[in-house]
Formats: sequence, structure tokens, C-alpha cells
Amino acid sequence: MTLAEDLAAEGEPEREFDPDIAARMPRKRVAGGALIRDHVGRVLFVVPGYKPYLEIPGGVAEADESPLSACRREIREEIGLDLPVTRLLLVDWVPAHGVWSDGVMFVFDGGRLDEQQAAALRPVDPELKGLRFLTCDDAVPFLPPSMARRVRSALDALDEDRPHYAEFGRIR
Repeated sequence: MTLAEDLAAEGEPEREFDPDIAARMPRKRVAGGALIRDHVGRVLFVVPGYKPYLEIPGGVAEADESPLSACRREIREEIGLDLPVTRLLLVDWVPAHGVWSDGVMFVFDGGRLDEQQAAALRPVDPELKGLRFLTCDDAVPFLPPSMARRVRSALDALDEDRPHYAEFGRIR
């Protein structure tokens, strides 16, 4: 069933009892990223040209786009792979900080690339300066503390074979 069919099955949209209440509700950023590993288990990080630290492949969801769809789209746009990303590893709430509102970050299992796939991988997005496969410990100096915690929490979820909930990278 498509999203349009699901929405049609919901029936007429709910009418506001209190006018404009929906417009007063807060908006949260939502993003989807993936832990993609190489044949020895190192995590793939992208090297953005627009920020001073590494990121996992993925990005912010556009209007009416799910976190999973955003993750898949961003992986295609950033590194040119169409991966069968589906399994949720982590939901991480991030507080407002600086110019950014609070958000909910979803991390999915991007699977493992074989040795040849990993060696051939190149960024296709001009916003990226490169790609790096690193262990979590080796990546820590190149990550903000919250991202280091998020990656570690997602790796723990992989090991435990169950999704985790975190707040600012700390499992709750």
C-alpha cells in the first residue's frame, strides 16, 4: 500500500477544535543516517566540506519524507549507493543548541560492504571532501561528543540485536 492510499484510508483530516493550535505546535528536525561498515567492521564516515567534523551518511528529512526515506536518499546522493537500509538501530533525541532546534535522529543499519565495494567507494556529492572508514575509537577525535556517543550507542544496538532509545547519544 502506498502512503497516499494509507492517507486516504484515514478519512477526512481532523478538524481543529481550537483554531490555529496546529500552527502553534513546535517543529522538530528529523534526520536519518546509517551505520555502513566495511569488511572488517569499521564505520563509514563522510567528510563534509561545510562543517569541521565527520558525519555518518544520511541527512535531514524533507517535508513529508520519512527518516528512512531521507536516509536512503542521502546515501544515494552522498556516496552513490542504493542500499537496502531498513533495520532501525537507534532513535536519538538531540536538544536545541545554537541556531539548531531540537531534533530526533534515527540511525539505521546500512550493512557491510565487501572489500572491493569499500575500496571503490567515492563521494558523489560535491559538498563532501572525502570518506573514511574508522573504528569508533579512532573516530572520536573527529566527532562532537554527542555524535561519538550516538555512533557507540548504535554499535551497541547492533551487538545486542535490538534498537535503542537515546537522548543526546546516551542510552536511556
